[in-house]
Amino acid sequence: MKKLMIVIAAMVLFAAGGSPAAAAGHGEEEAKEKKLFVTLMDVDAQARGMTLVLANQAAAQGVGVRVLLCGDGAQLALTDYNPPKLRPRGVTPKQLLENLMQNGANVEVCAIFLPNTGHSEEDLTDGIGVAHPADVANYMMQPDVKLFTR
Repeated sequence: MKKLMIVIAAMVLFAAGGSPAAAAGHGEEEAKEKKLFVTLMDVDAQARGMTLVLANQAAAQGVGVRVLLCGDGAQLALTDYNPPKLRPRGVTPKQLLENLMQNGANVEVCAIFLPNTGHSEEDLTDGIGVAHPADVANYMMQPDVKLFTR
């Protein structure tokens, strides 16, 4: 009978959005930080902008954001790159990226970007690093990381 009550309690809690493990008396797990891993490769300014708008919205909601800039998307990391302003707010994708970084996002370029473009780390905006593939693969495979690729 006790097992039946635990199962019923777990089902009720699960239906209400809770944890069945907690309902079964297995203790409460610490809340894990929500994480968003964004890969940005697109050349289109609107696609870049919207991706970064969504990443900024996630950050504003308390989500930890990590951004990997690859291919054409990695142009945003270059200090001398000036993308067009986007309506309706008149901001550039680069400004959106900088805002994201000011709010704690980790931003990196793909490990193959610099050697294949003739740029060096000195050409990158302050605060943007070069990704280490093993570290990125480990991060993106974590079960609590949501992936967003554009």
